[in-house]
Amino acid sequence: MRIEHVAVYVTDLERARDFFEVFFEGQAGDRYVNQRTGFSSYFISFSDGTRLELMNRADRTLAVREQQVGYHHLAFSCGSKQAVDDKTRELVEAGYRLISGPRTTGDGYYESVIRDSEGNHIEITV
Repeated sequence: MRIEHVAVYVTDLERARDFFEVFFEGQAGDRYVNQRTGFSSYFISFSDGTRLELMNRADRTLAVREQQVGYHHLAFSCGSKQAVDDKTRELVEAGYRLISGPRTTGDGYYESVIRDSEGNHIEITV
């Protein structure tokens, strides 16, 4: 068994799609729109088969809380410490906020964490 996809609501669907395409080599499918409900989404596919669904509805609001129960972050593996450093630098230079790292965590992960355009934590790891 495997996770088929993870879904997250965003306030700016096009900007969120661009973020995952530009910085994480995702490929967006066609935009789905339900005119009746005001719902729209993109599925972003990654090279290993993982998919992320970005969703939007006009009646949803942004509510990011540091210590909430539930979804906390998405983690992307870059393959090496140097790749983590490079990707972190690329994102910071593009204006994304660095939360931590790059560093080796207590449990041995080499990682950094940035905030995406929606305020979500994106972990970049080996």
